[in-house]
Amino acid sequence: MNPTRYESWRNMHHLRSELDRLFEPYRNQAGDDQSSVATCDWTPAVDIKEEKERYVLRADIPGVDPKEIEIIAENGVLTIRGNRPGETRDNRAGYSRVERPCGTFYRRFSLPDTADLAQISARSANGVLEIGIPKLTHTLSRTIKIEG
Repeated sequence: MNPTRYESWRNMHHLRSELDRLFEPYRNQAGDDQSSVATCDWTPAVDIKEEKERYVLRADIPGVDPKEIEIIAENGVLTIRGNRPGETRDNRAGYSRVERPCGTFYRRFSLPDTADLAQISARSANGVLEIGIPKLTHTLSRTIKIEG
């Protein structure tokens, strides 16, 4: 019999990750809009980065045809939604584990006032959706001297 190493912290980290994923639809939503809670089956992981001239949003959406993803920017909110087909309950026979989420996904993000909604672009490669949101050029910050 081979000894099995028990790693309690790894289990705690896994539990924390699962709880974070479970409660993700309730956090980071624009305003008090909870519509994604009722309208989605899963939420893709998203990274948001601010660069000098733009904001970049990267979402992990493997297995989804880019033509099936809808991206809408209106009223200062960016919405991403789509559907990932998966195994139906009838087709799960023979599987010992089914962990990959499938079905509809939906994410909303508040956009800063400096976002140029007219110039947003998106591309998809290797299961990662990248959305580029340029900054408006006339809203770049400046230092104002106080006269006294």
